[in-house]
Order: sequence, then C-alpha cells, then structure tokens
Amino acid sequence: MARSAGTIAPPVEALPAVAGRRRRVNWPVVALLAPALILVLLLFIYPLADGIRLSLHTKSGNPFANYGDFFRDARQRDTIWNTLRLALPATLINLAVAIPLAYRMRRVVHFRRLLTGLFVIPMSLGTVLIAQGMLTFFGPAGWFNKTLIALHLVGEPQRLVHNRTGVMISLIISEFPVTFLILLAFASGIDPNLERAAQMLGANTWQRFWRIVFPLMIPGIATAFALSFVATFAVFPSAVMLGQPAGETRVIAIAAWQAAYEQFDYASASAIAIIMAAIEVLVLALVLGARSRFYRGPASGGKG
Repeated sequence: MARSAGTIAPPVEALPAVAGRRRRVNWPVVALLAPALILVLLLFIYPLADGIRLSLHTKSGNPFANYGDFFRDARQRDTIWNTLRLALPATLINLAVAIPLAYRMRRVVHFRRLLTGLFVIPMSLGTVLIAQGMLTFFGPAGWFNKTLIALHLVGEPQRLVHNRTGVMISLIISEFPVTFLILLAFASGIDPNLERAAQMLGANTWQRFWRIVFPLMIPGIATAFALSFVATFAVFPSAVMLGQPAGETRVIAIAAWQAAYEQFDYASASAIAIIMAAIEVLVLALVLGARSRFYRGPASGGKG
C-alpha cells in the first residue's frame, strides 16, 4: 500500500514547476484573439459607452433627467408596450411554426433543398422590399383581397396594412428564415438513435418529440428566440411603411429617431436607445435563465 501511494503522489519539488506552467500566457492564442477583441471594442463597447455618456449629458445638471423625462411622458412610455406587442407575438409565432417544421425536415425528405431555399428567400429581400411588396399584395386593391372577394369569402377588402397586423406579418416573414435555420441545425444534430430506442420501448411520435427531441432543442429554441426578439424589437421600417407611426405602431425606435432627427436632441435619443437596449438585455437574461433552468445538458438527459 505504501509503495502504491508513493507511485501516485507527484514529487513535492515538481509542484511549483507545474503551477508555473499554468501561469504562462499563450501568446499565439492572444495574437489570434486580438483582432476580434479590438473589433468588439471599437464597434460595440465604445459606442455603448459613448451613448451612455451622451445620455447623461443634460442642461439641468441631473444626469438621469433624460430617462426621467421619457418615463414621465405617457406617449413615450407607450412606445415600449407598442414594441413588445409586436416583437413578442411575432417571435412566438415564428417559433411555433419553425419548431415542428424543423422537426419534420431534420431527416431526408423530398424537395428538402427546394423547400429550405424557399424559406430562406426573405432573408435576401430586406425589410423595405418586403414592406413594399406587402403594400401591393395585401393592400385594399391587392391580389389577396381580390381573391377573397372573388371567392365570396368577404364582402369588402380587409385592412391588412397601415396597422399593427401589417407590421406583424412583415416581421414574421422577415425573421422566420433565421428562426427556422437555427432550429433546423439543432434538430438535425440530435442523434436519431435516441428516437429509435424510444420507439423500441413503445413511445409514439408525440411522446418521442416531447420527451426526447424537444428537451434537446431547448438551447436552439432559446438562441432562436433571442435573435428573433432582438431583431423584431428594433423594428423601424416596417412600423413606418406598414403601420401607423403616429399611433399604435409608434415603436421605441421611432421615438429615438424623432428625438435625434426631428428635435435634434441627441442626449434624449441616446437615453431612449439605452432604455431600448436595457429592455432587450432583460428579456434575453430571462430567456437564458429559463434555458439554464430547463436544460442541464446531455449528461443529465436534458431534464430541469
């Protein structure tokens, strides 16, 4: 037993050398990371710090006066609610459609490449082109309303643009490709043997999805939700072209734009932008917290 213990324990004089090696800096790795760190500093950290500095610049001397003015103004406060009423439903609808679609297309299906290409096309169009197309297609004299009237499904044109519905449809169309591609990647990476084993144990399709696939897709769902929400919460062109920028679709991005380029109050505009970023970070923190709560990794079987 003494001989065995002696062979396992390292020499005492060797310990400082091991500790010294751990403290050495891997300069090649630092050199590779340096460009990315400099890019993040210049494009993200510095603009954020400068925006916070500018938002605290007030004539009254109170550094938080711009934030107080925003929350005291009911019309400005409503922009938060108007934006959330667009961003959250659009994000959830995209997830509700993309999850079963990605689950079905994770395997080889007929015309998979063609279908994937059709789903991705909106990414190449851009928000403005999508909005312009919707004005032509969903407008009172558009093909959609003409078809409904010709089929005697409605008696008069339906109002689908210049309101919240039009903006919602635009956000769903423009952000669905990203949501779908992220979920398809996660669903395709799940080992099919897990489902085969569950099937051999008597689990039906519904049980295999909810107990095997869905828990393993939670990280992808959280990622897709985060990216889609950030993009839809920053909605601006759709809210102007397809909504009512002075009414129910006056989102927080429009409030920041008006403060900067109509009132030329850049300090107030910076404060609104910081509030906008803070709301996004709060929602993302809640999503990532829920992800950590319900997904523990493959080692624990994905259980919460």
